[in-house]
Amino acid sequence: MSDTEECQNISNRPTAPKIPDGEKVDFDDIQKKRQNKDLMELQGLIDAHFECRKKEEEELIALKERIEKRRAERAEQQRIRAEKDKERQARREEERRIKEESDAKKKAEEDAKKKSAMTSSTYSSHLQRADQKRGGKKETEREKKKKILAARRKQLNIDHLSEDKLKDKITELYDWMRQLESEKFDHMERLKRQKYEVTTLRKRVEELSKL
Repeated sequence: MSDTEECQNISNRPTAPKIPDGEKVDFDDIQKKRQNKDLMELQGLIDAHFECRKKEEEELIALKERIEKRRAERAEQQRIRAEKDKERQARREEERRIKEESDAKKKAEEDAKKKSAMTSSTYSSHLQRADQKRGGKKETEREKKKKILAARRKQLNIDHLSEDKLKDKITELYDWMRQLESEKFDHMERLKRQKYEVTTLRKRVEELSKL
C-alpha cells in the first residue's frame, strides 16, 4: 500500500469529537442525550409500526366490507335471477295453458263444423231426395190431374137438346161443379196439412243439427 492510500484511509476513519481545551466533559449528559435520541428513534419506529398496522387494519376492514358488499350483491343478483326464472316459468306455463285451451277450443270448433257439415250434407241430401220424390209425385199428380180433367172435360153438344133436357143438363152441370168445389176444398186442406208437416219436420232437423 502506498503512502497516499494509507493517508486517505487514515483520513476516512472516524475521529473522536474534539473537546475544547479548558472545558470539563460531562459524560452523563452525553449518555443522557444518546439515550434520548435512541428513545426518540425507537418511538418513531413504534409509531411507524402502529401507523402501518393501522393502515393494514383499515385495508383489511375495507377488504371485508368489499367482500360483504360483493356477497350481498351476488345474493341480490341470485334473488333477482331466481324471481325472473320463476316469472319466466310461470309465463311459459300460462302460455302453454292458453295454447292448450285455444287448441282444444279450435279442435272443438272444427269438430262442430265437421259435424254440422255432415248433418247439413245429410239434411241437404234428405231434402234433395224429398224434393226429387216430391217433384216426381207432383209430376205424377199433375199428369193424373191432366188425365182427370181430360176425362171430365166433355163437349156439351147441346144444340140438338130440347128445353127440358137443357134444364136437366144445367142441373147436372151445377151438381158437378159443386162436387168439384168440394174436391178442391179437400185437396187444399190436404195441401195445408202436408205443408205443416214439412215445416215441422224441417224445424226438428234443424234442432237436431244444432245439438
